[in-house]
Parts: sequence; C-alpha cells; structure tokens
Amino acid sequence: MFNPILIQGGMGAGVSTWNLASTVSQFGQLGVVSGTALDTILARRLQVGDPGGHMRRAIQNFPFPDVAQRIMDRYFIEGGKPPEKPFKGVPSFSIQPIKSLIELTVLANFVEVFLAKEGHKGLIGINYLEKIQLPNLSSFFGAMLAHVDYVLMGAGIPRSIPGFLDGLANGEAVAQKINVVGASGKQDYFNHFDPKEFFGDVLPKLKRPKFLAIISSFVLALTLARKATGYVDGFVIEAPTAGGHNAPPRGPLKVSDIGEPIYGPKDDPDLEKIRELGRPFWLAGSRATPEGLAEALELGATGIQVGTVFAFCNESGIDPEYKRQILERSRNGAAKVFTDPVASPTGFPFKVVQIEGTMSDQSAYIKRKRICNLSYLRHLYRKEDGKLGYRCPSEPEENYLKKGGKIEDTVGRKCVCNGLMATISLGQTYSSEPIEKPLMTAGDDIAKLSRLLKPGKNSYTARDVLEYLLAEAPASV
Repeated sequence: MFNPILIQGGMGAGVSTWNLASTVSQFGQLGVVSGTALDTILARRLQVGDPGGHMRRAIQNFPFPDVAQRIMDRYFIEGGKPPEKPFKGVPSFSIQPIKSLIELTVLANFVEVFLAKEGHKGLIGINYLEKIQLPNLSSFFGAMLAHVDYVLMGAGIPRSIPGFLDGLANGEAVAQKINVVGASGKQDYFNHFDPKEFFGDVLPKLKRPKFLAIISSFVLALTLARKATGYVDGFVIEAPTAGGHNAPPRGPLKVSDIGEPIYGPKDDPDLEKIRELGRPFWLAGSRATPEGLAEALELGATGIQVGTVFAFCNESGIDPEYKRQILERSRNGAAKVFTDPVASPTGFPFKVVQIEGTMSDQSAYIKRKRICNLSYLRHLYRKEDGKLGYRCPSEPEENYLKKGGKIEDTVGRKCVCNGLMATISLGQTYSSEPIEKPLMTAGDDIAKLSRLLKPGKNSYTARDVLEYLLAEAPASV
C-alpha cells in the first residue's frame, strides 16, 4: 500500500462525507470520512427519508441482514419525517451499551466506509477522537467490515488503538480501559466488545487497517512508537492553526487579549527527532497551498493533511447556505475563527467559526436552553458509592452540580454535539424550544478560502482543491 502525499481531513461530524472522501480517493490520495457520531447521523438520514437512497444501498450490502432490517424498521421513514417533528433519539453510550446501539454503530460505520469505497480501488480512511471512547470498539469493527484502509485518531493519547485493530482483524474480543474521573489507581474500568457475541461465530475475514496517530509533539510520537499496543504506521503532526480540537499549549494556560490560548516555541514539534523514528508523517494546519506542500516535503514529511479547504467545498456535509456565507466572507476578508479555550466539554481548545445566528453568537448561546441529549462528550466519574455516573460540563448547570461537578467547569461550555449536527442540516427540532443552531469549526485557513473560487464562481469542488494543491507535486510515494 503506497503512502499518499495528501490526506483529506476527517472533519467534524458528517462534514467529511463519504462522497467527499470518494472523490479524493479516486484522485489517488487518501480520502477520509469522519467517524464521529455516525450512529446518530445514520439514524437521522434514514428519518429524513434517505434522499438518493444511498444509505439503503449500503445497508443492503451489510453482511448481517437481520441486523440491517431491525435498524431500517426502527428508523427509516418513507418520504421523510415532517420538518416540525423531532428526530427519534438514539440511545446514549454507557460502559455497557445496549445491543441495539452496538448494532446501529457497527452498521453506521460500515455504511459510511462502504459508500466511500464504492466503485473504485482507491484508499479510504476513517477519523475518530480518542476522547470519545465508548463507541470506538464497535465503530472500528463496522469500518473494518467495509475494508477501511486507514484509521486515524487524535484528541488524546491513542496508545491502545493499534492493539484493538490487531485483535478485531483476528475476530477476537477486545477490552478498552475507560477514563473515569475520581477512580483510584487500583480501580480500572473496561468497555468490552466481542464481535462473535453480536454477529455470530462466522465472521467475514477482516484486514488490519493502517493506523495513523494525530499528534502535536515528538514526545507523544515517541511514546506511541515505543509503547503502543500494536504498530503505529505513521503520524499526522497537527499545528494549533488546524480546525476542530487543538492540543492545549504546553505549560500554564495563557490567553491573548481576545481570550485565545497563546502558543509559543515550546509547542513547535521537533520534526528532526520525528524523522528519526523512521515512520511516515504528514503535517497539518495551514498547509493547504502548493508552497505549503513543497515545504512539508522539504522538511522530510510524506505530505500534508488538509481539512478546512475541503470542509467548504461542494461535496462536504456542511449546510450549503452556511458554506455560501463563509465563502462570501472569505472573499470580503471577513471570515474568522476563534480558538475557544472553554467551548468544548473535552477541555481541549476548539476552533469556532464566527458567524451570526450560530452558537458562536453570544446572543444565540445565551438563549439556548441547556440540553444534553446526545452525550458523546460526557465524562464518566466514580460516585461515592463506587458506581459510575455520567456528566457533561455543557449539560444544565444544576444537573452537573448534583453529579459532583464544579460550577466553574460549566462557564462558556457549548453543546458541541448538537451544534455539529445542526451544521450538517440534521439539527434537532423541539416542540417548546428553537431548533438547534450550528456550531461550525474550521482552521485559520478559512480566511483564504476565496483563492479556490474561479472567476464568476461562488463555490468550488473537491477536485478544484486537489488540482490546486497537486499541480506541481511529485507522484505519491
């Protein structure tokens, strides 16, 4: 398997869609779908009637038809639900998730990868967040059922992930240690997944995908190279100018006059030492120019990972109206992001696109009633009686405090889960509250998107991005 020069970023939830990844893959590079919240995304796509029939086409190819039929019966609505009617909910993950949720998660990951790989022989990857631990094992299995080529993971220290991929490729049961706030060193909690328990003894033969860790420092690269449970095939070295979650600055947090985290020389990765590890690596964060690619290659990188310019192309999952507004602002020099140190419940800095009417707008944020009904970013904590509980700094403050949380942890927190769903036109509708509003993320490159717009055009395609970036690039290695 060759190493591509360009990796298309696995952005947001449903932004890096299967058709975007397919386009990039067919161009000879690594197309990547987002693996975040695919269970909810599939359920909602089915409830709006599955326009184009793509979900149903992929579901028909799922190797366990009984499972597929149960999910179709539960969520599919012919012609789509009425716009004013809320989406049917998907169960939240716990350390012992119910069977129907496991089945939905496996199917959803299969569907996204299957569609991305359909009709060509190019490479497809899927991107996950280490911080969202509970869905990971069943998500990996679903993607591997569709023969995913790469798994990428950031927002944490994914030391155990390569071993899970090894085990699942062999049809083995796997167990993931779960982070629990308040647990002592003698108390370990695990999430278990046995594919045979859910899908029977006769499983399709699976290949082990390559694993790329998304990191920001040599120290983490060295740790993963030496101590991961299986082989780490390469690294994506992400600068703080990249979209989504950023690694926090090293040392005590200092913020600028406008409240953004301040990064300094200590946050620059030691590329010379990373090169010495002898594994391919890609640079990410404000590299989406031919010059940025050329510089990365001169620094010894295999290539670059590019996100933001793909996020606003025609094939991405972002609502077309918001894409139009952002591109217009970029053309006028008014497109901006704010690196918010507190917006995300994860505690990681999170880049938020600034645009009126979205959750970046303080007036919209204040008006929203706090609701935690998707729960992907909630934390597990140990109660006084030793049992596990679940809480999120973005849930209603009184609920968070009753669960032992601190009021200061709730200040400025935004519901990333619901905001990301609204970004891709799948926001929840409520009978007594306004529809959820988007929370868009992008990197600093958002200010320069207009360079992709051809004369007389107000949008651009993924192919436009690829041709722009790779026009003078050497062949993939």
